[in-house]
Amino acid sequence: MDNNRKSRTQQKNEDRALQMLGQELVDLSSQQLQNIKIPDEILEAVRFARKITRHGARRRQIQRIRALLREVDVESIQNALKTIKHGYNRQTLAFKNIEKWRDDLKEGNKALIEEILSICPDVERQRLTQLARNANKEYLSGKGVKSSRILFRYLSRISDPLSFSKTDEE
Repeated sequence: MDNNRKSRTQQKNEDRALQMLGQELVDLSSQQLQNIKIPDEILEAVRFARKITRHGARRRQIQRIRALLREVDVESIQNALKTIKHGYNRQTLAFKNIEKWRDDLKEGNKALIEEILSICPDVERQRLTQLARNANKEYLSGKGVKSSRILFRYLSRISDPLSFSKTDEE
């Protein structure tokens, strides 16, 4: 038996990994897909798979993508996917942190203002205090969420303007 030959189990595991990689590529947004350097033939197959709505046909198209992936070095594609996932996780964490700040401020946590000022030195103390006070009044009265939204937008802008897009704001 040749030592360079892979066992059937190894081949199946590699095929499953390529199948999952193909599925991940299909699940990416168009913008994310553009940021990954992949051969045109695979890119066309991924775009076509997105258009397919029938489960069986989509599965077969992903199998075709798997076959195409066998012919290329997938390490760079896997690294690009890891980078995308890491960026998404960081973005989600920043978003949740800002939501927590907003909720704490609207519930009246005045000590948090000092913490925010230490983290983000460019913050206008008076503006932040006013927004927090308005959100707190609104929260206590139980009327609307306008001030809370304004506070959230301000916090997202001062914390990290590149952490998430305007579409993520409330």
